[in-house]
Amino acid sequence: MNWEMLAAFGQLAAVFVGIPSLIYLAVQIREQTKERRQAAVNALTVQWGDLSSALHDSADLSTIFLRGVQSFGDLDPVSKLRFSAFFNRFLNHFEGMYFSHCEGTLTASSWGKIERSMSDLIAYPGVQQWWETRRHWHTEEFRRVVDAIIARGDEPKAYSIYNLSEIVAPQTRR
Repeated sequence: MNWEMLAAFGQLAAVFVGIPSLIYLAVQIREQTKERRQAAVNALTVQWGDLSSALHDSADLSTIFLRGVQSFGDLDPVSKLRFSAFFNRFLNHFEGMYFSHCEGTLTASSWGKIERSMSDLIAYPGVQQWWETRRHWHTEEFRRVVDAIIARGDEPKAYSIYNLSEIVAPQTRR
């Protein structure tokens, strides 16, 4: 047996040992990717729950929110501040989800659900009034997403079964 033949056997042995190692590595990387994606989706879900809990935990904020979606301009200065703070968090969350979708963390079906929620809220005239005053706070990519939703001209229906005319402004404390 010569050195060339021994070298060939060595390379063949390396292939037989290396291929299973590469397969194992690929499987491990795939599993870690799935776990990271699931962790990211779980974190987004928790953030969404924390955000929406602000509305059900505060009747005052809920009232401001429902009045604000109808007309941001009609809110008093303190209510505008509270609506802006809340809705900015809301859209920051949506923006984070948008980029998670662009990076492949969120599936198309998950992003579709989020986009439908955004569309329902952005259809309201008060939200569109607010957006005009705050759109510069968001990335250009996300502004295009929101502007496209507004351009569709969807009917506001997220709260269509509520009688929004019955909402009374919160009493200001002196």
